[in-house]
This record gives sequence, C-alpha cells and structure tokens, in this order.
Amino acid sequence: MKKVYLIHGFEGSPNGGWRPYLMGELEKLDIYSCALSMPTPDKPVMSEWLSEIKHYIDRDINDEIYLVGHSLGGTAILRYLEQFDSPNVKGVIIVSAPCTRTETNKRIWNFLETDFDWNLIKSRLNKFMILHGDNDPLSPISDAEKTSRELNGELIIIPNGKHLNGSAGYTKLPEALSAVLKIIE
Repeated sequence: MKKVYLIHGFEGSPNGGWRPYLMGELEKLDIYSCALSMPTPDKPVMSEWLSEIKHYIDRDINDEIYLVGHSLGGTAILRYLEQFDSPNVKGVIIVSAPCTRTETNKRIWNFLETDFDWNLIKSRLNKFMILHGDNDPLSPISDAEKTSRELNGELIIIPNGKHLNGSAGYTKLPEALSAVLKIIE
C-alpha cells in the first residue's frame, strides 16, 4: 500500500496550512495519508522528531512510504534519511525547508549543527522534489536551490509564495498534490 506522511514544521500542527487540503485530495484518489504530530513543536528536539518519523516508517515496513515535509519537517526528513536507511521510503517532497543556519532560524539550529551528508542521503533515495516560495522570509531560496542541486531533485518555485504556510494564506497547495502524484507514479 502507498502511504503519504506529512510532517509539519516549527511551531506547526498536523492540521495547519495546506495539510488538510492535501490529505483530502489524496483521500479522493484512495491514497492513504496522515499528518504526523511532531513532539514539542515550539521547542523541537531533533532526536525526538526523528524517533517519531522512524516509528511510523518502521511500523509500515511493507508499505511504500512517501514523505512530505514543510519547513523544519523537511529538514527533519533530510536528517532522518541521513541517519536511517529505510528501503520502504520511496520518495520525498521538501517544502520551504532550511538547510543552512541563518539569523532568522536560531531556534532550530539544533537541526542544522552540521552540514548534510548529501551523498549519503542521495544513496538511500533518488526521488526528491522541492517546493519553495521565491520570497520566503524564513528560509532563503538559496537553501531550496542547494537542496535541489545536491539531491538532483526537481525544484518548483512558487511566485510570491512566501513560506507556503497558513500565515502566508496557503490553505491549499495544488503544487504539493501534483508533486506527490508525480513522485508516486
């Protein structure tokens, strides 16, 4: 069975922003999806977030798993892939995720203490898509370009998308649905 797990970002929640829209659209197509509730979203601890992701992936070892992460959720997915080899993970969509430390993301620096081992991540999976607003105030577009380049992932830039979250007015994100369907095929 194909399963899509959505991972929210810093200070996020499973049912925020465009996640309910994406789950509803996937349900119409008989594709199982679930938005995970990450522990302590206001004070995220990387090991706790990775443990939560691992719990679901290990539980569904016989299923095809696709991960969609927004903001810190996308960063957490990259750290997960760096630390764990999970052959049932078949594709990843990263939305507005930072991959470098900036002054605006100090509260999540524990996820960005070291550079990513891009070659290791790429060796474990070869289906990546990256979505990013061209004017994201929280995660620079250069991070999306770097992630795309390092992972040979398709980069989709959304004009005036900001951080592609509920605060930026995104209760629907058809580009995320298209990305999921493209990566699943």
